Amino acid sequence: MSKSRRGFTLIELLVVIAIIAILIGLLLPAVQKVREAAARMQCTNNLKQLALAAHSYHDANNGLPPARDAMNLSTHVFLLPYIEQDNLFRQIDLNSQYNSASNAVARATPVKTFICPSDPVVSVPAGWAGNNYYVNQGSGILWGLPPGDASNVNFGLPAPNGPFFLGSKTTLLAITDGTSNTALMSERRKGDFNNGLSTPLTDTFWLGQAVGLYPNTPDEAVAIATGLDTSNLTYQGMSDVGAPWIRGYHSTTVYFHVVAPNSRSCMYPSGRIATAANSMHTGGVNVALCDGSVRFINSSISLVNWRSLGSRAGGEVVELP
Repeated sequence: MSKSRRGFTLIELLVVIAIIAILIGLLLPAVQKVREAAARMQCTNNLKQLALAAHSYHDANNGLPPARDAMNLSTHVFLLPYIEQDNLFRQIDLNSQYNSASNAVARATPVKTFICPSDPVVSVPAGWAGNNYYVNQGSGILWGLPPGDASNVNFGLPAPNGPFFLGSKTTLLAITDGTSNTALMSERRKGDFNNGLSTPLTDTFWLGQAVGLYPNTPDEAVAIATGLDTSNLTYQGMSDVGAPWIRGYHSTTVYFHVVAPNSRSCMYPSGRIATAANSMHTGGVNVALCDGSVRFINSSISLVNWRSLGSRAGGEVVELP
């Protein structure tokens, strides 16, 4: 006499399904953590390559490349031959503006080393190629160089104190704070490329000529940025963040140590800027130092330490974890 086979009861089946669901729920965060760890490691490697490229450029040219040159070409342009992109470099017309027709092909060519895999924005406007790695202009708010004309509204503002600025050719010897205590590059997420949409962590907000929105110091810039109503589209300034990499500009390739990492970025009247480093990495940003090493800097770093890390010859004591 054959025995009948006993199947699962409905309750048993539901229990099994529930257990599987719980296991999947536990597994997914672990998988996401592994993926982010791998992406953060790739980001670190990208910054390491760019830092080594900057050192190679320095050795060949007796100084680091400028943040931008007279044609508004970026640091990234001059690093290309040192990251195995010599063919792309030869396509660039160094005697023309970044947005000239002669630079259209290069302007649209993606470079993998310029992209952080953690950034969720994978597409940028046609004809542009993206970038997530920005060079350090320092802890001041002046975008250009101090004017010599006393009637200019920016007269008397301090010159950029980071390694990169307009026409710079900073030598490693000029970084008297120590190359291990001075930021070379950090990262920044790409924008939404839409001024009709407010995205506080990636947009660069424009403060106009309104009374009280005209900072004379980095601390004033922080206070204004902190109190800004980002939902007011009147303050939308620059959503074209992170592209094209060929352009030497504060929303594409240059950042400042004015506000803390993952803070709000703002542009103020008459060329005063506070572009923040930011990332999708939990808790902070990767920073390549001038000695070629890469450190993860927590967003909670004190503003004093962050600004000290941004200057090349301020004589500050930098305390990093």
